[in-house]
Amino acid sequence: MKDKESDDNLKSEKSEEAQASSGPDRKRHRGKSKVKRIILLTLAAVFAAILIGGGIFLLTYQHSGDTASHVMVSDGVVVISRTDYGYFFDGPSDGQALIFYPGGRVDETAYAPLLHKLAEGGLDVCLVKMPLHFAFFGIDKADQVMEMYDYDTWYIGGHSLGGAMAARYASGHGDTLKGLVLLAAYTVDEIGDSQKVLLIRGSNDTVLNMKKYDEGRKLIPGNAQELVIEGGNHAQFGDYGTQRGDGEATISAEEQQKQTADFILRELIP
Repeated sequence: MKDKESDDNLKSEKSEEAQASSGPDRKRHRGKSKVKRIILLTLAAVFAAILIGGGIFLLTYQHSGDTASHVMVSDGVVVISRTDYGYFFDGPSDGQALIFYPGGRVDETAYAPLLHKLAEGGLDVCLVKMPLHFAFFGIDKADQVMEMYDYDTWYIGGHSLGGAMAARYASGHGDTLKGLVLLAAYTVDEIGDSQKVLLIRGSNDTVLNMKKYDEGRKLIPGNAQELVIEGGNHAQFGDYGTQRGDGEATISAEEQQKQTADFILRELIP
């Protein structure tokens, strides 16, 4: 009996020692697991916030105003039609056309007042609708446009981000494009001497990065022509309201667009 009791006591002591030693380990393990869960939940929340924020940023854009909406109607001079790539402004021209890339996060139809003036003056315009309203996602859209028509002379241009992406396309297509039109935009790609380049900006534009604009001038032909519209700003090349960070215009949007159209037509139409 004594031996059995001794064995039982020994087993009991070992069990108590095991429980005593395992208690802190279990607590430490539970603590580590809790920390891991908190970290994973925090990372998941941050990732979800990034996705939601990015989605909102990509899916929201500035809509065209009433003036643009009224112009998006065919008249006796310019026929406006919906196409696979966007919109076609068909004026009296048969020989030359401009492919136009809109600014980032801007409804492409906001540029209708300006583009209607160009088509009316003899330069047909192919207005490109960009994926998610970002020309960055549709740099090569001009390929699709030029396959649809048989113009003798092609130009490409755009506003802001659209202008920068038009310049990127133009840099690799000097054989098919005769010129580039940049509205409140700059190039980071070299443009060949075979292309005529027009630079147009407003004097009150505080969105355009002037340091990059000046650097971009070193990448374009020396005979490029520049128009600085006194009193104009960044947003008034289109009709989409004000733009954050922009300077206040001291002329009307109509006047800024008229000066822009007159300059382009004077420089590009023979």
